[in-house]
Amino acid sequence: MTAGIDSRALMADLATTMDDIVRVIEQETELVRAGRLSEAGRLEAVKTDLANRYYAGAGLLKTLPSALTPAQAQALGDLKRKHEEFRALLQINLTVLATAHAVSEGIMRGVSDELARKASPSTYGASGRTNAPAASAAQPLAVSRVL
Repeated sequence: MTAGIDSRALMADLATTMDDIVRVIEQETELVRAGRLSEAGRLEAVKTDLANRYYAGAGLLKTLPSALTPAQAQALGDLKRKHEEFRALLQINLTVLATAHAVSEGIMRGVSDELARKASPSTYGASGRTNAPAASAAQPLAVSRVL
């Protein structure tokens, strides 16, 4: 790749792709925060396509000559700043996704524990307190994703 128009076009395309990724990540984060997980899941294909474009462009960026014009160096600096902002946004997104995962896992464990408690007989132990349900009382839990 030459250091002229091609490198500027590449950097402009990378900047546009990064802006698109940021918009999709922000949208996904808001949907997950609002509990609209199925809508957030539909963004996966768009995110994958944008990520593939970004990685391909970043790979091409590494092939640029080390001696850049001042304009190219400025554009590269702008891309690096955008990338750092993107990393911060991605960290927020990953935190929101991890929180949603932990909450849903907690709900499923709570449902499972409650079902096991109801399925086992209530008995009292030697201390006069009720016994905890036996581990064998736990039933498999099935979740329908058709809803």
